[in-house]
Amino acid sequence: MSDTPTPVSQWYALWIRSRHEKVVRDRLAEKHVEVFLPTITQWSRWRDRKKQVDWPLFPGYCFARFDAAERLPILKCDGVVTIVGVHGAPSPIPDEEIEGVRQLVDSELPYDPCPLIKEGMRVMVVYGPLKGVVGRLIRKGAHARLVISVDLIGRGASVLVDAADVKVV
Repeated sequence: MSDTPTPVSQWYALWIRSRHEKVVRDRLAEKHVEVFLPTITQWSRWRDRKKQVDWPLFPGYCFARFDAAERLPILKCDGVVTIVGVHGAPSPIPDEEIEGVRQLVDSELPYDPCPLIKEGMRVMVVYGPLKGVVGRLIRKGAHARLVISVDLIGRGASVLVDAADVKVV
């Protein structure tokens, strides 16, 4: 019996050059690396036509399963900027998170990309009658509660907004 640990492949997020997600996916697949690029189908409009196109769900990112000790071929792939991590070390992503995204993408449910917004963050409304208004998110959900305040007098008003209509400031 050997004392050397068996290599463990885990999921990692790869930061990809802009608009190179599909190229990286294809090149890594050619190298027999397990790759996952979740996509969303959206309408794109050109001057002369409209067409449904698959866009990356998380632009600028692709996921790959590999042994971190064998990451050099991943980093050498054209279009890969780096492996996402902390202090220069790749950080693995739990299998459940990747499987959750995969299950969503494979389902028939409608889904949209959204930024990770936490309660208490300052956000700006980007669509609708409150477009351009900045406030603090106090409740998240299908309908978020936004507080618009006048700090000098210590007063504010809250309003329900669609969570998809706000972005972090």
